[in-house]
Amino acid sequence: MVTTTHTATAIPTRMNMAEAPARPVGGLLRTLWLASPALPVGGFSYSEGLEAAIDAALVHDEHSAADWLTDQLHLALARSDLAVVAQAIPAWRAGDLPRIAVLNQWVLATRETQEFRLQTEQMGRSMQVWAQSLGELGDGVSEQLQAAQLQPPTYPVAMACAAAASGADLHDSLSGVAFGWAENMVQAAIKSVPLGQNAGQRILARLVREIPAAVDQAMALDDDHRQAFTPMLAILSARHETQYSRLFRS
Repeated sequence: MVTTTHTATAIPTRMNMAEAPARPVGGLLRTLWLASPALPVGGFSYSEGLEAAIDAALVHDEHSAADWLTDQLHLALARSDLAVVAQAIPAWRAGDLPRIAVLNQWVLATRETQEFRLQTEQMGRSMQVWAQSLGELGDGVSEQLQAAQLQPPTYPVAMACAAAASGADLHDSLSGVAFGWAENMVQAAIKSVPLGQNAGQRILARLVREIPAAVDQAMALDDDHRQAFTPMLAILSARHETQYSRLFRS
């Protein structure tokens, strides 16, 4: 008589999975969460001047869109908003609210057009509302923003608050912020140039290669060297405010 021995294999059930202790969500996952275009802060509704550049025929195909966004990454984002995030994250972690207020005011003062000012205000408020809607999962982000009494919180400062609570190191946090920006901008290019999905992924791949250098640049800037000086972008944004036909709010 042949006896067959079966090796017991543990199959997770809803009951024993519920009994297992929950693992804390690590900094990497939280960084990916913050970088997601699904984050309900309204980033998808802005092109940050790209739509006006298309209307002016400065961007018209995959190559010109890739060049435009690469320049914008290094000349605008890295020198300005990403540099603010780099300084605001340690300030939030240290509870240095006066420093937070200074950085927030700098962002407001350097928005060169009405639509850029409205964008940073709307996305900052939306970040606070989103964090509040999470309750305990929000890691106290909404409470921190309320305690800072920013009128209103700007997006880079509000994003830095959420990133500070993530537990990720500074470089990874900034990389996540930059990637979220890149993904949103590529989607804007796909819709408005227009481009195909494969072209969009090639542009995103190029931006991904450029992000580490942009992050290093942002981390190296102090108050005296942080800047918001993109005259052509400001002109295009001002034109966009009265552009005849448009898909985006900036």
